[in-house]
Formats: sequence, structure tokens, C-alpha cells
Amino acid sequence: MASVSSASRSARFWPTLGFAAITGSRATSGPVFLSQYLAGQALAPGFASSPLRFLAKPGVAKTLKFLIAGEFVGDKLPNTPNRIVPQQLSTRAASGALVGAALYKAKGGSAVSGALIGALGTVAATYLTYYLRKGISDKTGTPTGLVGAGEDALVLASGSALAKGLAKK
Repeated sequence: MASVSSASRSARFWPTLGFAAITGSRATSGPVFLSQYLAGQALAPGFASSPLRFLAKPGVAKTLKFLIAGEFVGDKLPNTPNRIVPQQLSTRAASGALVGAALYKAKGGSAVSGALIGALGTVAATYLTYYLRKGISDKTGTPTGLVGAGEDALVLASGSALAKGLAKK
């Protein structure tokens, strides 16, 4: 039988990778869905005094939803740089680090560990989603914008399911 500490590490690790995966696809998606989750939860005592506590405010969750809508539109514009160029990749890595640090801290873990897991998971997911989208477009002749719309739907469904699933625990 797994120890309590192993179960609690797992309860932070896998959701962090889930948020990192969607953040690799859309930089604002992880913060949007994590904020939605945190806004309705009882959180670890240390989180209330953490600088990361802003993500648990309902107003932040609502504001972030507007940002993701803008990212969905901006992603389809022809002059938007690829997600794997350094500026885009570093933005996603920072977003993943924020999500990982906040989730780990909210669940009583180390913000530093969460930030590392979130950033690394997001960078891996960024490359994976970039080459997957490009490959689907190239092999099927489907415009990348259309493939991107499907990716948006997947991000929304995954993020929503992840936040709701965590809230039930």
C-alpha cells in the first residue's frame, strides 16, 4: 500500500503535468483552469500567505478567461510566431512554472519543485503539440488554423475536466 506522502506527492505531480500539458498548447490555459479550480477550494495553510494566492481569487479566474479567448484568436493569425521560438517557449515555460508552483503550494508542497515540474512539462508539451499540429496539417492538407481550432477545443475540454476532477477530490 502506498504511503500517505507518496499519495500526496502523486496528487500534486500528475495534475501539475496535466496543467503543464495544456499550457504547452496555449500559454494562458494552465493559469485559467488552475485559477478556476483554486477559487473554489480549501487550500493548504501556507498558501494563504503565499504570493501565489492571487490565483485563487475569483476575479483573477474571470479575467484570465478573457486572456485565453484572446490567445485562441491570436494563435490563428498569420503573423503569430511559432510556439517553439525562444520568446514563445519562454513565455509558456514561465506560465507552466507558475501553475506548477501554485498547485504544489496550494496542496502543501514545495513551490520550487512544482515550478520545475510545471516548466519542464510545459516545454515538453510545447514541442509535442507544435510537431503534432504541424504533422497533422502537413499529412492531411488541413490548414493549420483549422487544426488549431481543434486544438483549442481539446484544450478547453481537457482543462475543464482536469479542474473539475481535482475539485471532486
